[in-house]
Amino acid sequence: MSLLRGVTLGLGLLLLWQLIVWLTQAPHFILPGPVRVLETLINQFPLLMKHAGVTLAEILLGLLLGTLLGLGSALSLVTWGSLRRWLLPVLVISQAIPVFALAPVLMLWLGYGMASKVAMATLIIYFPVTAACFDGLRQTPTGYLQLARTLGASRRTLLLQIRLPAALPAFGSGLRVAASVAPIGAVVGEWVGSSTGLGYLMLNANARMQVDLMFAALLVLAVMALGLYFSVNLIARRLTPWVSESTSSNFRGHSA
Repeated sequence: MSLLRGVTLGLGLLLLWQLIVWLTQAPHFILPGPVRVLETLINQFPLLMKHAGVTLAEILLGLLLGTLLGLGSALSLVTWGSLRRWLLPVLVISQAIPVFALAPVLMLWLGYGMASKVAMATLIIYFPVTAACFDGLRQTPTGYLQLARTLGASRRTLLLQIRLPAALPAFGSGLRVAASVAPIGAVVGEWVGSSTGLGYLMLNANARMQVDLMFAALLVLAVMALGLYFSVNLIARRLTPWVSESTSSNFRGHSA
Protein backbone atom coordinates (compact mmCIF):
# COMPACT_ATOMS: atom_id res chain seq x y z
CA MET A 1 0.00 0.00 0.00
CA SER A 2 2.87 2.38 0.76
CA LEU A 3 4.26 1.85 -2.75
CA LEU A 4 0.83 2.53 -4.26
CA ARG A 5 0.52 5.73 -2.21
CA GLY A 6 3.97 6.84 -3.35
CA VAL A 7 3.15 6.23 -7.02
CA THR A 8 -0.20 8.00 -6.66
CA LEU A 9 1.43 10.97 -4.96
CA GLY A 10 4.12 11.17 -7.66
CA LEU A 11 1.58 11.09 -10.48
CA GLY A 12 -0.53 13.70 -8.71
CA LEU A 13 2.46 16.06 -8.40
CA LEU A 14 3.31 15.56 -12.08
CA LEU A 15 -0.27 16.36 -13.09
CA LEU A 16 -0.25 19.46 -10.87
CA TRP A 17 3.03 20.54 -12.45
CA GLN A 18 1.64 20.12 -15.95
CA LEU A 19 -1.56 21.95 -14.96
CA ILE A 20 0.46 24.92 -13.71
CA VAL A 21 2.37 25.01 -17.02
CA TRP A 22 -0.91 24.98 -19.00
CA LEU A 23 -2.58 27.64 -16.85
CA THR A 24 0.34 30.06 -16.71
CA GLN A 25 1.47 29.47 -20.30
CA ALA A 26 5.01 30.03 -19.03
CA PRO A 27 7.76 29.68 -21.68
CA HIS A 28 9.89 26.57 -21.44
CA PHE A 29 12.96 28.54 -20.39
CA ILE A 30 11.04 29.73 -17.31
CA LEU A 31 9.02 26.65 -16.38
CA PRO A 32 9.45 23.56 -18.57
CA GLY A 33 6.78 20.88 -18.47
CA PRO A 34 7.40 17.39 -17.05
CA VAL A 35 7.53 15.84 -20.55
CA ARG A 36 10.29 18.21 -21.64
CA VAL A 37 12.23 17.56 -18.42
CA LEU A 38 11.85 13.81 -18.94
CA GLU A 39 13.20 14.13 -22.49
CA THR A 40 16.18 16.10 -21.19
CA LEU A 41 16.70 13.50 -18.47
CA ILE A 42 16.87 10.75 -21.09
CA ASN A 43 19.04 12.69 -23.54
CA GLN A 44 21.47 13.95 -20.89
CA PHE A 45 21.44 10.80 -18.77
CA PRO A 46 25.21 10.09 -19.02
CA LEU A 47 26.05 13.68 -18.04
CA LEU A 48 23.59 13.62 -15.15
CA MET A 49 24.91 10.29 -13.85
CA LYS A 50 28.50 11.56 -14.02
CA HIS A 51 27.71 14.53 -11.79
CA ALA A 52 25.30 12.52 -9.61
CA GLY A 53 28.09 10.05 -8.81
CA VAL A 54 30.26 12.87 -7.45
CA THR A 55 27.44 14.32 -5.34
CA LEU A 56 26.47 10.89 -4.02
CA ALA A 57 30.06 10.18 -2.98
CA GLU A 58 30.20 13.51 -1.13
CA ILE A 59 26.90 12.80 0.63
CA LEU A 60 27.84 9.26 1.68
CA LEU A 61 31.27 10.28 2.97
CA GLY A 62 29.75 13.21 4.87
CA LEU A 63 27.04 10.96 6.30
CA LEU A 64 29.61 8.37 7.41
CA LEU A 65 31.97 10.90 9.00
CA GLY A 66 29.16 12.92 10.59
CA THR A 67 27.59 9.78 12.06
CA LEU A 68 30.87 8.46 13.47
CA LEU A 69 31.80 11.84 14.95
CA GLY A 70 28.31 12.36 16.34
CA LEU A 71 28.17 8.89 17.90
CA GLY A 72 31.65 9.31 19.38
CA SER A 73 30.77 12.73 20.78
CA ALA A 74 27.52 11.47 22.33
CA LEU A 75 29.32 8.55 23.99
CA SER A 76 32.00 10.90 25.29
CA LEU A 77 29.42 13.32 26.69
CA VAL A 78 27.68 10.52 28.59
CA THR A 79 30.88 8.86 29.81
CA TRP A 80 32.77 11.89 31.11
CA GLY A 81 30.79 14.45 33.08
CA SER A 82 33.64 16.99 33.11
CA LEU A 83 33.84 16.88 29.31
CA ARG A 84 30.06 17.32 29.08
CA ARG A 85 30.19 20.54 31.10
CA TRP A 86 32.71 22.02 28.63
CA LEU A 87 31.69 20.51 25.30
CA LEU A 88 27.89 20.66 25.45
CA PRO A 89 27.71 24.50 25.59
CA VAL A 90 30.15 24.67 22.67
CA LEU A 91 27.90 22.37 20.63
CA VAL A 92 24.84 24.49 21.39
CA ILE A 93 26.62 27.76 20.58
CA SER A 94 27.95 26.31 17.33
CA GLN A 95 24.39 25.98 16.05
CA ALA A 96 24.01 29.76 16.22
CA ILE A 97 26.50 29.98 13.35
CA PRO A 98 24.86 29.08 10.01
CA VAL A 99 26.78 26.19 8.51
CA PHE A 100 26.28 27.65 5.04
CA ALA A 101 28.19 30.76 6.09
CA LEU A 102 31.23 28.53 6.63
CA ALA A 103 31.20 27.26 3.04
CA PRO A 104 33.52 29.99 1.64
CA VAL A 105 35.93 29.42 4.54
CA LEU A 106 35.95 25.67 3.92
CA MET A 107 36.64 26.32 0.24
CA LEU A 108 39.58 28.50 1.24
CA TRP A 109 40.98 25.92 3.64
CA LEU A 110 40.22 22.67 1.79
CA GLY A 111 40.08 23.79 -1.84
CA TYR A 112 37.46 23.32 -4.52
CA GLY A 113 37.68 19.53 -4.55
CA MET A 114 35.58 16.93 -2.78
CA ALA A 115 37.07 17.55 0.67
CA SER A 116 35.26 20.87 1.26
CA LYS A 117 31.89 19.39 0.21
CA VAL A 118 32.37 16.37 2.47
CA ALA A 119 33.25 18.74 5.32
CA MET A 120 30.05 20.72 4.69
CA ALA A 121 27.93 17.58 4.73
CA THR A 122 29.72 16.35 7.88
CA LEU A 123 29.13 19.61 9.73
CA ILE A 124 25.44 19.74 8.89
CA ILE A 125 24.97 16.10 9.94
CA TYR A 126 27.08 16.16 13.09
CA PHE A 127 24.78 18.05 15.46
CA PRO A 128 21.48 16.15 14.78
CA VAL A 129 23.23 12.81 15.26
CA THR A 130 25.03 13.96 18.41
CA ALA A 131 21.91 15.49 19.96
CA ALA A 132 19.65 12.53 19.18
CA CYS A 133 22.13 9.92 20.38
CA PHE A 134 22.98 11.89 23.52
CA ASP A 135 19.29 12.23 24.42
CA GLY A 136 18.79 8.51 23.85
CA LEU A 137 21.76 7.62 26.06
CA ARG A 138 20.54 9.93 28.84
CA GLN A 139 17.01 8.54 28.75
CA THR A 140 17.98 4.93 29.46
CA PRO A 141 15.40 3.51 31.92
CA THR A 142 16.83 3.75 35.44
CA GLY A 143 15.48 0.31 36.27
CA TYR A 144 17.79 -1.28 33.69
CA LEU A 145 20.79 0.58 35.08
CA GLN A 146 20.00 -0.25 38.72
CA LEU A 147 19.51 -3.93 37.94
CA ALA A 148 22.77 -4.07 35.98
CA ARG A 149 24.68 -2.34 38.81
CA THR A 150 23.17 -4.80 41.31
CA LEU A 151 24.56 -7.64 39.18
CA GLY A 152 27.99 -6.01 39.24
CA ALA A 153 28.12 -4.62 35.72
CA SER A 154 31.05 -2.32 34.95
CA ARG A 155 30.72 1.16 33.46
CA ARG A 156 31.80 -0.22 30.09
CA THR A 157 29.16 -2.95 30.25
CA LEU A 158 26.51 -0.42 31.24
CA LEU A 159 27.44 1.77 28.28
CA LEU A 160 27.78 -0.89 25.58
CA GLN A 161 25.11 -3.37 26.65
CA ILE A 162 22.49 -1.23 28.38
CA ARG A 163 22.73 2.44 27.39
CA LEU A 164 23.69 2.03 23.73
CA PRO A 165 20.95 -0.49 22.82
CA ALA A 166 18.38 1.63 24.67
CA ALA A 167 19.53 4.69 22.68
CA LEU A 168 19.16 3.00 19.27
CA PRO A 169 15.62 4.34 18.55
CA ALA A 170 16.75 7.92 19.21
CA PHE A 171 19.94 7.30 17.24
CA GLY A 172 17.82 6.04 14.35
CA SER A 173 15.78 9.26 14.44
CA GLY A 174 19.01 11.26 14.29
CA LEU A 175 20.17 9.22 11.30
CA ARG A 176 16.90 9.91 9.48
CA VAL A 177 17.34 13.63 10.01
CA ALA A 178 20.97 13.36 8.90
CA ALA A 179 19.97 11.55 5.70
CA SER A 180 17.48 14.32 4.96
CA VAL A 181 19.92 17.20 5.39
CA ALA A 182 23.10 15.57 4.05
CA PRO A 183 22.36 16.47 0.38
CA ILE A 184 21.92 20.12 1.40
CA GLY A 185 25.48 20.41 2.66
CA ALA A 186 26.99 18.79 -0.44
CA VAL A 187 24.93 20.82 -2.93
CA VAL A 188 25.54 24.15 -1.16
CA GLY A 189 29.25 23.39 -1.18
CA GLU A 190 29.07 22.77 -4.92
CA TRP A 191 27.21 26.04 -5.43
CA VAL A 192 29.94 27.99 -3.65
CA GLY A 193 32.71 26.52 -5.75
CA SER A 194 33.07 23.34 -7.76
CA SER A 195 33.57 21.96 -11.24
CA THR A 196 31.58 18.74 -10.77
CA GLY A 197 28.44 17.57 -9.02
CA LEU A 198 24.71 18.13 -9.40
CA GLY A 199 24.91 21.49 -7.61
CA TYR A 200 27.49 22.70 -10.11
CA LEU A 201 25.43 21.33 -13.00
CA MET A 202 22.27 23.12 -11.80
CA LEU A 203 24.13 26.39 -11.33
CA ASN A 204 25.75 26.13 -14.74
CA ALA A 205 22.47 25.19 -16.44
CA ASN A 206 20.71 28.12 -14.78
CA ALA A 207 23.36 30.54 -16.05
CA ARG A 208 22.87 29.18 -19.60
CA MET A 209 19.05 29.32 -19.33
CA GLN A 210 18.89 25.53 -19.67
CA VAL A 211 16.08 25.29 -17.14
CA ASP A 212 14.99 21.86 -18.35
CA LEU A 213 18.48 20.49 -17.56
CA MET A 214 18.36 22.20 -14.17
CA PHE A 215 15.01 20.55 -13.39
CA ALA A 216 16.36 17.19 -14.57
CA ALA A 217 19.35 17.52 -12.22
CA LEU A 218 17.00 18.53 -9.41
CA LEU A 219 14.84 15.48 -10.11
CA VAL A 220 17.89 13.19 -9.96
CA LEU A 221 18.93 14.81 -6.68
CA ALA A 222 15.43 14.33 -5.23
CA VAL A 223 15.35 10.65 -6.20
CA MET A 224 18.82 10.18 -4.76
CA ALA A 225 17.84 11.89 -1.49
CA LEU A 226 14.68 9.79 -1.19
CA GLY A 227 16.63 6.61 -1.83
CA LEU A 228 19.15 7.57 0.83
CA TYR A 229 16.44 8.40 3.36
CA PHE A 230 14.53 5.16 2.87
CA SER A 231 17.77 3.14 2.98
CA VAL A 232 18.72 4.73 6.30
CA ASN A 233 15.16 4.24 7.55
CA LEU A 234 15.34 0.55 6.65
CA ILE A 235 18.66 0.15 8.46
CA ALA A 236 17.31 1.98 11.52
CA ARG A 237 14.24 -0.28 11.62
CA ARG A 238 16.42 -3.38 11.31
CA LEU A 239 18.54 -2.16 14.25
CA THR A 240 15.41 -1.60 16.38
CA PRO A 241 12.97 -4.39 15.45
CA TRP A 242 11.16 -4.08 18.78
CA VAL A 243 10.17 -0.48 17.94
CA SER A 244 8.80 -1.50 14.54
CA GLU A 245 6.81 -4.37 15.97
CA SER A 246 5.34 -2.17 18.72
CA THR A 247 4.36 0.52 16.22
CA SER A 248 2.77 -2.02 13.92
CA SER A 249 0.75 -3.61 16.70
CA ASN A 250 -0.49 -0.21 17.90
CA PHE A 251 -1.50 0.71 14.38
CA ARG A 252 -3.39 -2.52 13.97
CA GLY A 253 -5.12 -1.93 17.30
CA HIS A 254 -6.24 1.56 16.31
CA SER A 255 -7.41 0.33 12.91
CA ALA A 256 -9.56 -2.31 14.53
